[in-house]
Amino acid sequence: MFHYVYILQAKDDSLYIGYTLDLRKRLLEHNRKLNFSTKFKSPWQLIHYEAYLNKQDARRREKYLKTSQGARLLKRTLKEYLYARKYWSKN
Repeated sequence: MFHYVYILQAKDDSLYIGYTLDLRKRLLEHNRKLNFSTKFKSPWQLIHYEAYLNKQDARRREKYLKTSQGARLLKRTLKEYLYARKYWSKN
């Protein structure tokens, strides 16, 4: 069984970082507005995920990505995607 750390993006380009055991179910919950933190910016699109065999590794990664240093790493990792989305949304 995998433990997932995932990144969602809303239409306003805001990002949400989360953890789950069932990625498909969790994305549906976010888009059905069942999560208080994300219900006001629905719909969400899955833009990145990582799978871990160990729960503690996944939780540690989620916590790290929510720090300022983790956010910088995430932006470097997804640099081309985020740039293209920003460019095409202006045109």
